[in-house]
Amino acid sequence: MEKTKMTDERNILEVENLKLYYKVSDGLVKAVDDVTFFLRKGETLGLVGESGCGKTTTGTALMHMPSPPGYIAGGKIILDGEDIVPLKETEIRKRIRWEKISMVFQGAMNCLTPVYTIGKLMTETLQEHRAFSQGEKASEFSKSRKTPRKMNKEEARKIMVKYLNYVGLSEDILRRYPHELSGGMKQRVVIAMALFLEPKVIVCDEPTTALDVVVQAQIINLLKELKEKLDLAFIFITHDLATEAEVSDRVQIMYAGRIMEIGTNQQIYGEQGPMHPYTRRLLEATPRLHEEVEELAFIPGTPPDLLRPPEGCKFHDRCDVTMEKCKTEEPDLIEVEDDHYVACWRCRK
Repeated sequence: MEKTKMTDERNILEVENLKLYYKVSDGLVKAVDDVTFFLRKGETLGLVGESGCGKTTTGTALMHMPSPPGYIAGGKIILDGEDIVPLKETEIRKRIRWEKISMVFQGAMNCLTPVYTIGKLMTETLQEHRAFSQGEKASEFSKSRKTPRKMNKEEARKIMVKYLNYVGLSEDILRRYPHELSGGMKQRVVIAMALFLEPKVIVCDEPTTALDVVVQAQIINLLKELKEKLDLAFIFITHDLATEAEVSDRVQIMYAGRIMEIGTNQQIYGEQGPMHPYTRRLLEATPRLHEEVEELAFIPGTPPDLLRPPEGCKFHDRCDVTMEKCKTEEPDLIEVEDDHYVACWRCRK
């Protein structure tokens, strides 16, 4: 990807050659391998691919919290002008995670502690990160006092109510326990918690999973409204291309830990269609409600074992237009037209 695109002042996030590996007894699992992309301010970037292709792992890498035995093996994550990869965990916890970038985890609505009220859960999170008074940052407040005091309950309550209202919930939710809420209400609580430290980037990992179609539509509309109202930038992870088309400004296709294609909605879903064979096959496998088909299309085979990935293009053994070169040389991600990037030998001029 061109350096000029990666250093655009419109970018809030720039990821360069990111690698996240898992060290296991048999070797290294390259779950995210040399991934490069950018996210503009106020933009929603979709992240799509089959299960096990590295979507969620990319999200956790951006949060600087890979699950053991995973570790960031290289690359840069430049968030708001600062590379956060070299930072220590204490620094990440103190001023990056949830403060500048937050995440709505897959199935997060089932992770709310059942013995705590929503108010208790939200207060603990808020007070842990907001050890300051009257809106002053901890670093600024500590200049005048040796020990910054914790935010008091009334200050915390005002912030919690503000963001609950943003997601369409009333103040009485604070007194209720998770089991008293519907799935959609719990998901809204989780979104509110991701918002109330006012980060600039929010990673949503399949936030509509396990919700019925009506509630899914409500959550999607809510995220779109919040993006406009709060000027947020989203990374929206899903395996559903139809949902991604509704939510995202640009779409990024992942396969076997690599980026296969990045394009605008028009470039991916328009009449010309995608350029990478994998993206095309994914779209062909998407059910269409108003079309009669004798047999639903699918991609034969399965994604490769990332412990022992194939040589060349990772998709070549499932591709219907593969060439000999695809089996031995892995293509780089190049820009084929404005804002449209493809990693495929057939797309080279």
